[in-house]
Amino acid sequence: MRTVELFAGAGGLAMGVSRANFQHSAVIEWDKNSCDTIRFNQKHKVKPLYEWPLHECDVRCFDYKSLADKVDLVAGGPPCQPFSLGGKHKGQHDHRDMFPEAVRAVRELRPAAFMFENVKGLLRESFAKYFEYVYLQLSYPDLTLRTGEDWTKHLERLEQYHTKGKHDGLNYRVVFRLLNAADYGVPQKRERVFIIGFRSDLGVEWSFPSATHSRQALLWSKWIIGNYWTTHKISRGNRETPPPGIKERLSGGLFDPLVLPWRTVRDAISDLPRPKTTGDSGVANHILVPGAKQYHGHTGSVLDEPAKTLKAGDHGVPGGENTVITSSGSVRYFTLREAARLQCFPDDYQFCCSWTESMRQMGNAVPVALANVVATHVRSHLERVGRK
Repeated sequence: MRTVELFAGAGGLAMGVSRANFQHSAVIEWDKNSCDTIRFNQKHKVKPLYEWPLHECDVRCFDYKSLADKVDLVAGGPPCQPFSLGGKHKGQHDHRDMFPEAVRAVRELRPAAFMFENVKGLLRESFAKYFEYVYLQLSYPDLTLRTGEDWTKHLERLEQYHTKGKHDGLNYRVVFRLLNAADYGVPQKRERVFIIGFRSDLGVEWSFPSATHSRQALLWSKWIIGNYWTTHKISRGNRETPPPGIKERLSGGLFDPLVLPWRTVRDAISDLPRPKTTGDSGVANHILVPGAKQYHGHTGSVLDEPAKTLKAGDHGVPGGENTVITSSGSVRYFTLREAARLQCFPDDYQFCCSWTESMRQMGNAVPVALANVVATHVRSHLERVGRK
């Protein structure tokens, strides 16, 4: 199956989609530094990137008619800054709002399905009306904005069309959900909105994949059977203090043995050597950047929980973010390799830009494992209706 990737960034979503056995017809990204990262890994034959047809360009200028093959999936993460909790909250008034381009890609490519990702802030009450507008545009991409019509009037037409019950032309069955990456095996608490649509003529019945990991299973592993600590060879004196009454609460509850424990920072990085500020650690991108501090409300990730959400920041890593509290109680920045582990990039995937720029790319990325879970679920349902 063929796919087009929009707003590729450093390639986290695209890599997850590739691992679901989609082949990219185009990977589009305008930011030169992000493209440099992809090209660096293509040069070093990192799979599956070396086969990607990368286009460094503004998606608003991309001609989809240039693509010879039919497209089964359009995927991408439109820039999140307009809707981010840490941004300027301009939403649809922000020039970086690229949802109109996501809709254009769906309209012109007419894929069997689409898969878009964005920040939790997109679901805030202040953006509710615009989110409905995005939802309905993706549902009926042929019902376009008229000359001289503003988006609120367009929304009214879309609502009327949606409620009339019978829909001709191109339309999609669309669902969305807020997913926590930790629930799907990512060693990071990262909540993101996924919007999935299937072309209506295919008759696909789809729902989001069930969580594969849980906090309860991690607590059970720590405080009931204790294998989390024994796996990491942590002595009793060096273990975290159990929450009051946790064993009693867990013992009285139900436990699903098929759901795995949340993966923690320790799970993700414990096999890496101790990072140094200078010298070769033997692991790519594993250099310690000094100067980390904690601030009120901005404390480091603890070792025995999934990491806090990695942050990008418009002007470098925000103060107190992207740090870890070590076993000695001190705080330091995650190295790029550690951050890449938290985003599920493979160890042969390297970031070739400065630490600040590379961490920005990392903070904007979709965790590879989460993208793969959702894309694999989408593909399985397309195969059921005869897509190959």
